[in-house]
Amino acid sequence: MRKIVVCSRVSLDGYFAGPNGELHEWAVTDPNVDAAWHELMNPDTILFGRVTYQQFEDFWPKVEKNPDSPKELRKLADELSEMTKVVFSRTLKDVTWENSKLIKDNLVGEVKKLKQGDGADITIFGSGTIVQQLADEGLIDEYLLAITPIVLGEGKSFFKDVHQFEVELLEERDFKSGNVVLHYRTAK
Repeated sequence: MRKIVVCSRVSLDGYFAGPNGELHEWAVTDPNVDAAWHELMNPDTILFGRVTYQQFEDFWPKVEKNPDSPKELRKLADELSEMTKVVFSRTLKDVTWENSKLIKDNLVGEVKKLKQGDGADITIFGSGTIVQQLADEGLIDEYLLAITPIVLGEGKSFFKDVHQFEVELLEERDFKSGNVVLHYRTAK
């Protein structure tokens, strides 16, 4: 069975996004954190909600096509383009980014089918409402979180309105940038 791994930067006070949905503008970035994430998971599929999909679709294809973009970012953009992107949205009419598929309803049922299918890990970047629904159903297997050294004061939490559950720490790594990567498995 395929694993679902949530991969996200999180502020010290527990927010994955700022109050207006900002995903990365506030984070203390560190290429070593990105390298650790790469090392700790092996996805071939990404699950998106509408907002995060549109943010990624607006940014990454431009990076991929821009010869002035840093080499590491272009490589990541290529990887993202090649991955299967499953977008859950009731309001989008279509998805245009390469290898994207739009699903209008039945999030839980569709994700259960994906987990039963063939392939590598499935990951989620951001997409808080997707994480909330899947966490509440016990469908997320691992959390790969980079705690970044900033307090936002307000923002969006992955776990708003989610029932309590336990996780087991698999690994922790700290970085000179002040980021700490915590890798958890959902206790079953």
